[in-house]
Amino acid sequence: MKVTQVTSEQELKAAFDIRQKVFVQEQGVPLKDEFDDFDEICEHILILNDRSPVGTGRIRRIENAAKLERICILSDYRKFGLGKVIIENLEAIAKNKGLTHIKLHGQVQAKGFYEKLGYSSESDEFMEDGIAHVLMIKDI
Repeated sequence: MKVTQVTSEQELKAAFDIRQKVFVQEQGVPLKDEFDDFDEICEHILILNDRSPVGTGRIRRIENAAKLERICILSDYRKFGLGKVIIENLEAIAKNKGLTHIKLHGQVQAKGFYEKLGYSSESDEFMEDGIAHVLMIKDI
């Protein structure tokens, strides 16, 4: 597996394809809600398996904090620790930008995963795109 920062339209399209498969097709997020204007200003990463894109995530600066978003892995590649790889790489981008506070809206079903990576839940459950989420934060 290889991690790469998205630098081309082709790589960005690959990230979008993964997000469409995971969030829109699997989880039922409306297509109009999955893609937004932030895609243009975020930094995106891809996880490649033998040159095939299998996971993605993005990071967005909000004031003095980093927000991790759109973290997903194709179903055949889950349970190989790739989620942790995505988070660690996005955190490294935040550190390189001098950011020390990270937040994310984690799906409730993934709360334990984020807690194992040092994130703490800072909100009650809320609905986002029809899926229960919690605000999670971490200082790095």
